[in-house]
Amino acid sequence: MYDVVISGAGVAGNYVACRLAALGYSTIVLEEHERVGEPVQCTGIVGVECFQRFPVFDGTVLGEVRSARLFSPSGSEMKLHRGSPQAYIIDRAAVDQALAQQAQERGAEYLLGHKVVDIAVGDDAVTITTQERRTFQAKAAVIATGCPSALPERLGMGRIGDIILGAQVEVDINEVREVEVYLNQDLAPGFFAWLVPTSPRKALVGLLARQNSARHLRGLVAMLVRQGKIAPPQGTPTYGGVPLHPLRRTHMQRVLVVGDAAGQVKATTGGGIYYGLLCAEIAAGVLAQALSTNDFSEALFSGYQQRWQEKLGRELRIDRFARQVYERLTNRQIEAVFGIINSNGIHESMLRSPDLSFDWHGDAIVKGLKHLGPWHHLLAPGGKR
Repeated sequence: MYDVVISGAGVAGNYVACRLAALGYSTIVLEEHERVGEPVQCTGIVGVECFQRFPVFDGTVLGEVRSARLFSPSGSEMKLHRGSPQAYIIDRAAVDQALAQQAQERGAEYLLGHKVVDIAVGDDAVTITTQERRTFQAKAAVIATGCPSALPERLGMGRIGDIILGAQVEVDINEVREVEVYLNQDLAPGFFAWLVPTSPRKALVGLLARQNSARHLRGLVAMLVRQGKIAPPQGTPTYGGVPLHPLRRTHMQRVLVVGDAAGQVKATTGGGIYYGLLCAEIAAGVLAQALSTNDFSEALFSGYQQRWQEKLGRELRIDRFARQVYERLTNRQIEAVFGIINSNGIHESMLRSPDLSFDWHGDAIVKGLKHLGPWHHLLAPGGKR
């Protein structure tokens, strides 16, 4: 009988394990893959606020981001630059591995190569069953499996209905020093593509798409090879689901859902590290309260959902709205918006604004729409093209 069983050794699951093990609670983490942090399905960019808020990135930083180049469908460029670092590029696998090591040093157990396929909730405990036909009992369980996950739906907590697929591959680069973002409905329909240098000679090339992500990735790579920015990739692309809408319920008696499995992800960028850590911190606090009072009721666990929604709810709603607007744009409309922003210096004004944050997009989105002023009709369905 454990105090808590955690399904998933990603950043959210590992952080919960660290916090609970540090408090002396018996914790075991079950991870379906044979190695923590692999396969890597995340580009690994965290904002300064996240970096400073959670001291879990020591020794994993590959570079800092002070600027980025945005490209329109025609190749027009918009450069965003600030004098101080706005984000850090991290070794994503190393972060997961370092967190898992910290959790184990505090007493948490890890069992790799074991995929959780069922969680049965009883009055006195939860019973966790793995695909390898092993069972574990605990006072509470955490689902931190990433996305998609069938476990919440099996428990009656609903499912995330809006999931897209991210695809990326590591490449050799030629003289690329800044993060590049491509806004082009032919390259990445409804979303965006990226080129992120991770070292002087290496980078990650990827995109988000609702379908045919492998085909779109091949098109992106071919374009960048033609431009002389990258060499043809030698490695194998990786793919991962990205939720664009949070789970309807992220709690029930004795069970919490955290991170990507709960849909705690920015719909604007697909980033989930910071929000996952924030929610993992809240989850660990609720679990500690439950364990200290021997109260594992749904009423107590509902405090988790209330607290994370108070912190992230507005941001997630605005992010989804912005994503829905962008998905409706044609390439001609994107070009028009680029032209308006560049000719009126809107991006420079935004860069000077304290509202512009790598991790919190809501205020910047609202202010950006106001900046568009009389041109906002371009964003409406059937608007001028």
